This record gives sequence, C-alpha cells and structure tokens, in this order.
Amino acid sequence: MCEASTVCSGAAVSAAAPTATSAAVASAADDYAAARPSLDRPGLLVMDVDSTLIDEEVIDELGEAAGCGARIAQVTARAMRGELDFREALAERVALLEGLPVTVFDEVYRRVHFTRGALTLVSVLHGHGWKVGVVSGGFHEVVDRLARDAGIDHVLANRLEASDGVLSGRTVGPVVTREVKLEALRRWAEEDGVPMADTVAVGDGANDIPMIRASGLGVAFCAKPRTREAAPAAVDERDLSKVLDFLR
Repeated sequence: MCEASTVCSGAAVSAAAPTATSAAVASAADDYAAARPSLDRPGLLVMDVDSTLIDEEVIDELGEAAGCGARIAQVTARAMRGELDFREALAERVALLEGLPVTVFDEVYRRVHFTRGALTLVSVLHGHGWKVGVVSGGFHEVVDRLARDAGIDHVLANRLEASDGVLSGRTVGPVVTREVKLEALRRWAEEDGVPMADTVAVGDGANDIPMIRASGLGVAFCAKPRTREAAPAAVDERDLSKVLDFLR
C-alpha cells in the first residue's frame, strides 16, 4: 500500500477562531485550546475509511468489478451527502454485487491507496501514546487489511455474505450506521481509558456527523458540505497529517 497525493480545493486547515482582541477573549481562547485534545496527553482518534483513510470508496471499486460502477457511485454520492438513508443505500448497492467471486477483494485491495499523510498521522499519534480506530460503512474484507498495514488499534466495518466463493448480495450482522460509529467512538474511549474530551473524530460524510459532534475535536476531512458545516475544524487538503496541526 502507498499514500496518494491528490488535493481538494480550498484552504488547507481551518477552525473557528476569535476575532476580538480584548484580554478576556484572548484568555477564553487560551482556555479553549487547553481543553482540546493534545499530543501532550494520550488520546483516541477515530476516522472514517472510504475517502478519508483511503482516497477511494471500496463499494465503488467493487461496483466497477461488477460492471455497475457508475450506478453504485451515484448512490454512494447521494448517501454521503445525507440524501438517502444509509441502510437502504447500502442494501441497494450490495445487491448489485451478487455473484462476484470473493477473490475480488484481493483486486480491490491492490487498487486502493492510503491518503497522503495517513501513515504519518497514525505513527505520530502512536508515538505520543494515542490509540487509533477506524469505523467504516465499507467492508471488513478490505478494511481489515488496511488496518493491519497502518497499525490501526480498533476496527469496525460491515461484512459481506458469501457462499461457495461468491457474494450473495447481502451483508452479515449489524450495519455500521452513523449511530454505530458514534457508539464505537464512545466504547473504544472507555476501553482505552480516554476521556471523551481527549478524542478526535475525522470523516467526510453525513454518517460521520454524530461522532464528529460528540468528540473532543471533530474534523471534517475534504468533506461534503453538511459535514463541513457540522464540524468545528476542517482540513480541505488531502493530507491527513494536517490533522496533527490541531493537536500541537
């Protein structure tokens, strides 16, 4: 696996900042900065996978292999903008994968790329005693391999049902929805002994909004408009190491 280097439009890093110059406002700003997650103390960062940890959308790559890439990509885009119910959108797309051989996961894994700065982000966080988790509406069959390569501590994703070496067009087990992503953030923080104030959530889609809002610092990464509006911080350049700028 390698890191890609595409760039989104817009400023590289942004966050709400005070514009007044009074001593009282400056003091309040200092208190706010001190309360945010910092590399000075252990924390937990949880991020989305598709279009965040990696540049691609795995479901779209699977769709290409199934010969219906454009149709699946259209549904994916609407779901990430929050225009469709995620469960229904996932079921609709997965149904189109029926009959694909499970060897397709090997092909897709070889085609996807870590976002530029992804491995640096994980390495630096680990060096400061942090834990890193990924929560994905994608699939364990690919996400587990990515997590292994990156040294990710916690992994949660959907799983595709297969029989006799081919996909059935259905998922197995609970679907990873926005609520499940939020629950995972809270559960891992408790398991790791990390206060929620010292958690960071990073994502690009509408289903990342609850965990972004609940974390100590929520970062919209090259995000859809609704997600960017909901996040107190944003990175608009496709370089995940820029998230570290908020933690120094």
